[in-house]
Amino acid sequence: MLSRELSMRIPFQRHIQDFDQRVWVLQGQTLTMVPRKANVVPVTVDLYPCKHLETLEKGRGDPMYLGLKEPQFSLFCTKAGEQTVLQLNKKKIKDLYDEPQPEKPFLFYHKEVGSTSTFESAAFSGWFIATGSNGECPIFMTQEVGKTHVTEFVLTTLS
Repeated sequence: MLSRELSMRIPFQRHIQDFDQRVWVLQGQTLTMVPRKANVVPVTVDLYPCKHLETLEKGRGDPMYLGLKEPQFSLFCTKAGEQTVLQLNKKKIKDLYDEPQPEKPFLFYHKEVGSTSTFESAAFSGWFIATGSNGECPIFMTQEVGKTHVTEFVLTTLS
């Protein structure tokens, strides 16, 4: 389980894919899900646990900072009108991990059920990392869990 592995080795590095073998890649400044092919290089995602569990909601999952290894970006949520949006920030994920207080816009509750994982925003309850269900799609935030968007991902070991 991810929680036990994280306590042994930080950061926990994985590729993220869906059941249709689409993987996360960075296209320009946009995190996108594309079909896995021989020439596709998935981004390596660094996961760091939040050290300040006492300040966060319990029972929602393991609070994690998510970041891209190369180039170094951290994922964070913000509001654009009524919509929660996922963005990339140049703040180093290791710096977030070392902060004396949790940085909620950068935190996601990671929940594992079987072989799948979901990532819910700690700053915006009920908003999950998602992608479209077909072909190449950007990664975004949604409140429609298990409906028209893919919100369950598989964390795979690096090859």
